[in-house]
Amino acid sequence: MEALFENLSLGFETALSLQNLAYAFIGCLLGTLIGVLPGLGPSTTIAMLLPITYTLPPVSALIMLAGIYYGAQYGGSTTAILVNLPGESSSVVTAIDGYQMARRGRAGAALATAGLSSFMAGCFATLVLAAFAQPMSELAFEFGPAEYFSLMVLGLVGAVVLASGSLIKAIGMILLGLALGMVGTDVNSGVARYSFDIPELTDSINFVAVAMGLFGFAEILNNVEQREHRETFTNKVTHLFPSGEDFRRFLPAAVRGTALGTALGILPGGGATLSAFASYTLEKKISRRSEEFGKGAIEGVAGPEAANNAGAQTSFIPLLTLGIPSNVVMALMVGAMTIHNIQPGPQVMTSNPDLFWGLIASMWLGNAMLIVLNLPLIGLWVKLLKVPYRFLYPAILAFCCIGVYSINNNTFDVFMTVGFGVAGYVFARCGMEPAPLLLGFVLGPMMEENLRRALLLSRGDFSTLVTRPLSAGLLVATVLMVLVVALPAIRKTREDAFKEA
Repeated sequence: MEALFENLSLGFETALSLQNLAYAFIGCLLGTLIGVLPGLGPSTTIAMLLPITYTLPPVSALIMLAGIYYGAQYGGSTTAILVNLPGESSSVVTAIDGYQMARRGRAGAALATAGLSSFMAGCFATLVLAAFAQPMSELAFEFGPAEYFSLMVLGLVGAVVLASGSLIKAIGMILLGLALGMVGTDVNSGVARYSFDIPELTDSINFVAVAMGLFGFAEILNNVEQREHRETFTNKVTHLFPSGEDFRRFLPAAVRGTALGTALGILPGGGATLSAFASYTLEKKISRRSEEFGKGAIEGVAGPEAANNAGAQTSFIPLLTLGIPSNVVMALMVGAMTIHNIQPGPQVMTSNPDLFWGLIASMWLGNAMLIVLNLPLIGLWVKLLKVPYRFLYPAILAFCCIGVYSINNNTFDVFMTVGFGVAGYVFARCGMEPAPLLLGFVLGPMMEENLRRALLLSRGDFSTLVTRPLSAGLLVATVLMVLVVALPAIRKTREDAFKEA
């Protein structure tokens, strides 16, 4: 316990520097902004901002990107409640009852419930992250190449199982991501693979081009095509402080949502969206007022909002302690760390303690900033909905192109980004999520490297993957996950969960 306090002291010393405070504020502000604007999510924004992180100190860059991620969970609830337009996918569930509360003149209570639930969940989840970081890192040192390979297999299968939509399509996207990850020069033989004599591909496909194309360009193309009408909330928001009855009803739901989101955020493929859906389903099943759900139940706002914020923050646990991204935003964080020559994993805690603990401490500060940014400035965020997309989207596209070009001063990267943008648009039209592709692209080279190391140490014996207890346990968990999701009842529950909204 004493060591934990010493580490947190170092973290707050790092996070409270003027520079890092400024970047935490910028991240929270941008997160709120893109959470409010429908069609722009944290994955899109982080992908677009990756080139900028080249010029920032590593600690400041990661603090800012983390602020964007959990800040978007706050901002997404504002438009979900006021105008029934979820700014972020995890806020889809919040819109069900939050918007109905606003229509009944209780917008202030709904917004306050969302903000307070998010704050409570974020603070608790960060505490869990701090408490489990050290034990998880110590466990990670027991991992060898075989264990890391098995863990990555579990992560990819988890991403498939917990992805919305068709399992077959998710598997296809994973395999495509793994294939794209093999492009480049083989680290062992030095031979170029699948580069088709294109010099730019011998160093592998540019991660920023893939991320920005799939989550920046493609999102904009999809949103331009939809041209959905956006109404603005004209009623004045009053009574921002919930009543005693509201507190009595929403606090238990927020506690349950926090616990559920904290657990699901750690799982491979979990995170904010899955946590929010699961929390809403749970609250609806156990409530004595189930008939109110869909008509303005305050529990339907508190539970999902607590769950999505807790899930967003505990998803950092596998990234920081094991070096394994549990969702697409964490995969982008891996890219940001790689940009600064930082290898994600347990060694970060010992080699970069100021980065590790500074990032954790910044999350407490960021949650406090977000309460101030969201509740008093509701009017400002609603006015942003009036910004015409015909001005917003061209500016974002220009920003993306400049950012990609600035990395290597190479127009090939810009063309590749456009290509992945078109591919992402086609994927969306076919109902195929790009997130599994990016996870496969990030984890593919790491899986290959660890498999080859394991085989090298075992003299080519594949049985090393099942004779080592920890590796065998992870593979058994993978098989069980596949078998469970194949059961008809579980498969139907999974499909219903993603259709709940």
